[in-house]
Amino acid sequence: MTKENGFIKITDLHKIYQMGETEVRALAGITLSIERGTFTVIMGPSGSGKSTLLYLLGGLDLPTSGSMVVDGLSIENMDENALAQYRRTKVGFIFQAFNLVGTMTALENVSFPLRFGGIKPATRKEKSAAMLDQVGLADRVKHRPVELSGGQQQRVAIARALINDPVLILADEPTGNLDSASGYAIMQLMSDLQKSGKTVLVATHDPRMLSFATHVIYLLDGKDVQEETYKQAIQVTS
Repeated sequence: MTKENGFIKITDLHKIYQMGETEVRALAGITLSIERGTFTVIMGPSGSGKSTLLYLLGGLDLPTSGSMVVDGLSIENMDENALAQYRRTKVGFIFQAFNLVGTMTALENVSFPLRFGGIKPATRKEKSAAMLDQVGLADRVKHRPVELSGGQQQRVAIARALINDPVLILADEPTGNLDSASGYAIMQLMSDLQKSGKTVLVATHDPRMLSFATHVIYLLDGKDVQEETYKQAIQVTS
C-alpha cells in the first residue's frame, strides 16, 4: 500500500484532543496509501486511533496537522459546506451502535439521507426498498429497529450507508454488537461490497475480519506499525 497513485493518501497525520489541561494524542504521524477497490482492515487495541482515523477520513472531524486526499479531494482544506457535500456523496458510514432512528421503519431509516438531495418521495421509497432487498431485508421494510435483530439492524444501517452510492465505505466495529453468526454474515456482505467495486475500510478487534481483507493496517498508540511489532506488543499487554 505504498503506491503514489493511491485512492486514499494520508501524509503525516496528527490528531490531538484537548481534555481539560491534558493533551490526548490520538494520531501521531500516520502516513498511508490505500488503493481503490480494496478491503482494508484497521486492527488495534482500544485507544490506538482506529476510530479517529475513520472519523477524519469521513470528514466528521479535522486533523490537527497533516494531509488527507480521498479520490483527489483534499479533506483537511474543506469548509463545512464542502465537508457536508463530501460526506453525502462520497462516504457511507457503518457504526457499531447502528445509529438507527427508533421511530422510523427500516425503509424510512434507509431513505433518510436522500431527503437532503432533493429526491422526490416516490423515488426515495423505490430506491430504499431496492437497497433493503439487496441486503436481504425485503420482508422487513415496515419494521422498526426494536422489531429487528441486531444483525438485521446492522443490515439496515449498511443499506442506509449505501443509498447515495458512495465510493468509500467506512465501518467502525461493525460486528461489535452482534452474535458470531450475524457478525460473520455482515463481514461477508462487506466483502461483497468490495468485490462490487467499493473501497472498504473497517476498524475492528475481530480477527475473523482478516480473512476478508485485501490489506491490513496495524495501529499502536496512534501510529501505523509493522505486523510483527503489533503482535509483539499485543502479546506483552495480553
